[in-house]
Amino acid sequence: MVRSTRSGTTHTKKQPKTKAANQKANIDEADFEEEEDAKVYESDALDDDSEFEQEGKKEATTKRRRVAATKSKSPRKKLRRVTEDEEEEEKFDGLKEGQEIVGVVVEAPKTGRVPPGQISQNTFDFLAKLKDPKCNDREWFKLQEPVYRFAEKEWKDFVETFTDLLIEVDSQIPHLPPKDAIHRIYRDIRFSNDKTPYKKGLSASFSRSGRKGIFAGFQPGNESLIAAGSWCPGKNELATIRSNIQRNPRRLREVIAAPKFVEYFGKPKPHPKGERQNIFGMDGELKTAPKGVNKDHRDIDLLKCRSFAVVHRFIDSEVLDPDFKDNLASVAKVMQPLVHCLNDMMTIVGDDDDSDQGEDEDSGEADEDEEE
Repeated sequence: MVRSTRSGTTHTKKQPKTKAANQKANIDEADFEEEEDAKVYESDALDDDSEFEQEGKKEATTKRRRVAATKSKSPRKKLRRVTEDEEEEEKFDGLKEGQEIVGVVVEAPKTGRVPPGQISQNTFDFLAKLKDPKCNDREWFKLQEPVYRFAEKEWKDFVETFTDLLIEVDSQIPHLPPKDAIHRIYRDIRFSNDKTPYKKGLSASFSRSGRKGIFAGFQPGNESLIAAGSWCPGKNELATIRSNIQRNPRRLREVIAAPKFVEYFGKPKPHPKGERQNIFGMDGELKTAPKGVNKDHRDIDLLKCRSFAVVHRFIDSEVLDPDFKDNLASVAKVMQPLVHCLNDMMTIVGDDDDSDQGEDEDSGEADEDEEE
């Protein structure tokens, strides 16, 4: 008998059958064919694979899983991993005797950049790290060199843009390249107890032929400022300023008493508690009259000063504002009359008319005091 199935053809050896056996075989074969026909026309059977196909799929899936489990890893991945390991080994193999790797150079930030003329948070973040003594050393700074160069470039762009605005405010300011206005970030530690090698902020000066002018410094922690005037001038310069004050203080008095000047820097007189106010209360201010000056001199408050300068501070959010350079120029405009006045007082000695006028005013006040 030969039975055909979907898996192939099976052959069996023919044996003589009895009549009864033949009848039984015919009945069994008819039943089998009816069952198969029922399966073929049953709706559920039309959607499903035959048992054999399902079993075949299961066997194939199992076989594939078994093969995948025993399959070796990709030679490309092995090669890539070996190459990376070799590169790491080469880094260490390239070291000379006594050398060691101390860190990895940090790349300049690629996000958070701003247009020229603005200060970014990236620059403030770098400066903030310099406040930490652990970071403020040469090894750390060397690894941060790309970050510093990025901040330096941003600072130069800001100074160049601000200089254009400053010249509109003060025609005496020359249009110099940023490198001539910017201060170095390296500290002079020769005579300082603080041996950290780097400053904690960026700064620049804008002046006329090296004379006293405007100073701008930027440091995170709400410590940014703009200042103008003369800080602890030399002996001869200070003597000239005081001589001009004794002759005629009128111009200086008018400058520091101007309404806008007072709005920014305070009342034009010493603070009752000795705090900084207007040009008064600066470091080094004398407690008594200068040598050769009467302690009751009418301008003793000005003559006690060792520095003649004003300061205006900014918080971090103001510095990071896109329009900060314009705000800075507005303050510089208020400072400009003081700068011009001091430059003249350090180089020009008052004439006799001024001297006579000052003496007349002094004598007039003295007469009034005597009458009282």
